[in-house]
Amino acid sequence: MQVEPLSDWHDRTSFVSGADPLDRYFRTQAGQDIGKRVASCFVLTESEGGAPIGFYTLAATSIALANLSPTLAKRLPRYPILPAALLGRLALNNNYQRRGLGQLLLMDAFIRTLRSEIAIFAFVVNAKDNNAKNFYEAHGFVPLRASSRYMFMPMSEVAKLFV
Repeated sequence: MQVEPLSDWHDRTSFVSGADPLDRYFRTQAGQDIGKRVASCFVLTESEGGAPIGFYTLAATSIALANLSPTLAKRLPRYPILPAALLGRLALNNNYQRRGLGQLLLMDAFIRTLRSEIAIFAFVVNAKDNNAKNFYEAHGFVPLRASSRYMFMPMSEVAKLFV
């Protein structure tokens, strides 16, 4: 299995994750977002150029300093906003769920973000439902103060996963 950038030759028409908004996004919007440079999309395939069995998106975002715990915020510069990477969507085809592949995609996203030469304070995820929230909590994410759907992990903690 491998993770590669989404390309026109990937057949997205038969992708079904069980979450209609994610399936619709992947089939119709992901390519447009890539073209407009508002998100990057990466797909998990069994072979190079094969049918996608999972995907995730990455984009730039920011976190307001006020949305962090006071304990964490007081250790940071007093910039009103901090740079972050956003994993906006993550989904697996129904036939590949519950095999640890979601964690594989998350780790791939971490690695791509860690390799970036742009300063990124935190990795942010959008937990669309309770299953997603539980998944991200199990991997060390905590909710931002202003939202129960958006969760984060400082990149310093992400980096420790690979030491």
